[in-house]
Amino acid sequence: MKKVNIAVVGATGMVGRTFLKVLEERDFPYNKIYCFASKRSAGTKVKCKGEDIIVEELTETSFDRDIDIALFSAGGTTSEKFAPIAASKGVIVVDNSSHFRMDKDVPLVVPEVNPHAIFEHKNIIANPNCSTIQAMVALKPLQEKYGIKRVVFSTYQAVSGSGVKGVTDLENGLKGSLETNCYPHPIANNCLPHIDVFMDNGYTKEEMKMINETKKILGDDSLKITATAVRVPLYDCHSESINVELDGSFDIENVFELYRDYKGIILQDDVANNVYPLATTAKGTDDVYIGRIRRDFSLDNGLNIWVVADNIRKGAATNAVQIAEVLITR
Repeated sequence: MKKVNIAVVGATGMVGRTFLKVLEERDFPYNKIYCFASKRSAGTKVKCKGEDIIVEELTETSFDRDIDIALFSAGGTTSEKFAPIAASKGVIVVDNSSHFRMDKDVPLVVPEVNPHAIFEHKNIIANPNCSTIQAMVALKPLQEKYGIKRVVFSTYQAVSGSGVKGVTDLENGLKGSLETNCYPHPIANNCLPHIDVFMDNGYTKEEMKMINETKKILGDDSLKITATAVRVPLYDCHSESINVELDGSFDIENVFELYRDYKGIILQDDVANNVYPLATTAKGTDDVYIGRIRRDFSLDNGLNIWVVADNIRKGAATNAVQIAEVLITR
């Protein structure tokens, strides 16, 4: 891999700090790294590969220097304003916000699923929603082998998906407080079938993200998809029950083999010994864990799978870094 100059926008946030951690762990080959955040966070020190980096205020002139790739995780409003500025100056932006995801001119990428789309960029590449990313890694092998007719997503999503405020709500709730700053109800000892705002169709924005992003990433607008997204009182890692109706018949043992050999997937399915994917296993890792593989006997060609991944790593920071790694191989 060639060495490049890289920037991290939103470097003091939860995902931004994880960008730095993943860049270090994967020994991403950069010459120079720049870190940007809001005026309030400017001057903060962060660390990557043993180097102390002073965070700079993000301004319209921040990209007036030699930067090849910028990893953005500072919210949709920041991305809307600053990603086009960076792109206009030749920087390739990998954006973690939802702002560009459904833009027809912006590729939406999970490297294990549609790496070819990376090179269709016009200097902006969108990172999918965290819950979508792990689901796509699980669905792509099935699409390739059998074809997919219909998908039902049921997600169980950790509070870190809401950022620091979500984590604080859980921490305070576990101490007995009923006061909330993030959620409409206490999350401690609770499950909330409500992630993001409700739409006119009765779905939440999170659920519609999964539906629309899945179609774009898998390149199939004809897919029939429904989703229910639930916030659960866990700090990290999203779990998903995915029900799939395949286009044709399948041998269940072949499904096991398919997942056993697929890049980025760890198969954990030995129910006789209580082995199946857990949030505690996925935490701090970059893989997608799949288990509880079984037929859905209620319909022809139906399949159930259980999918778990670290939402801050594979669901955000790691996926973006993997996109950057593909970029520098060409």
